Amino acid sequence: MLKKVTMTAIAGLMAIGATTQTQAADVTLRFAHFWPSVAGVHKELFQVWADKVKEQSDGKIEVQIFPSSTLAKPPAQYEAVKNRIADVTATVQGYTANRFPLTQIVELPGLVQSAKQGSCIIQGLYDEGLIKSEYKDTKPLFFFTHGPGHIHTGDKLVKEPTDLAGLRIRRPTAVVAKILEELNAKSVGMPAPQSYQSMQRGVIDGVALPYEGMVAFRLNELAKKHTEVGGLYTLSFVVTMNSKVYDSMPAELKKVIDDNSGLNWSKTAAKVFDKMDVIGRDAAVKEGHEIHTVEGGVSNPVWKPILDKATESYLSELEGKGLPARKVYARAQELSKSCVK
Repeated sequence: MLKKVTMTAIAGLMAIGATTQTQAADVTLRFAHFWPSVAGVHKELFQVWADKVKEQSDGKIEVQIFPSSTLAKPPAQYEAVKNRIADVTATVQGYTANRFPLTQIVELPGLVQSAKQGSCIIQGLYDEGLIKSEYKDTKPLFFFTHGPGHIHTGDKLVKEPTDLAGLRIRRPTAVVAKILEELNAKSVGMPAPQSYQSMQRGVIDGVALPYEGMVAFRLNELAKKHTEVGGLYTLSFVVTMNSKVYDSMPAELKKVIDDNSGLNWSKTAAKVFDKMDVIGRDAAVKEGHEIHTVEGGVSNPVWKPILDKATESYLSELEGKGLPARKVYARAQELSKSCVK
């Protein structure tokens, strides 16, 4: 009787082992990004993507997410995927200076009023092949932008360009630096996660961020004056994958990745960012922050000549390097109109 029970137990353990083996992932993807794990973008975009990939692959693809720059610092995340320190990343192209100059055209003033519009533009530019040459060393999955970027300061409310003179403002990329410098601000380059400590220590007087970022990185605790210049700038992002990892996957798993790439996920990202912008602005209003909205946004006659100069400067710089900047910009303007619908 004892022998029978023992054999039954062994059989049961073997069955459990077989089940575990069946359920074990064939591929584990390490997904790195710089948002904190409590951020809406992490929970409502990247985790949702990871869960969908696992579900549609019947558990054969496991996605391990590493938030808060735990695998690589923000400026190094694209390289981390290229060199397979991470398998997938969501990162800002502009954090890798001079690598994606045509992509960053979407950051220029006047093109983007929402994440929905900006994400549609940048995904369209890639799908049409206009910026594809900048991504030969990884496999992009989908593109998106955040919503409109604003200026947020601690002590001085900015109402017109002259108010920015001498203020040290955190900027995310070289494109935004050009904009701020034309406005006579002192642009200070740093990734968003470093902004809180820098502002707390008085290294900077304010930040250029969307309202989503003000909440995600807790800047709303320090910067309680906000200047909205509609269409001032946006920031481009890419979720991209190590090409060799993708190429090594069987066809059925490649299809899962392909099915979770492109325009639909670009739209999903945009919805999350636009939602977070509303939450962030509402929080600022609720907390009694001072908000100044520039009438007419980038078309305001006081702001427009300065912002037009920044745009022209960037496009001329790229054209001088032999890049088709004006062609890409013209198409981005066309997409900007059609992407509003």
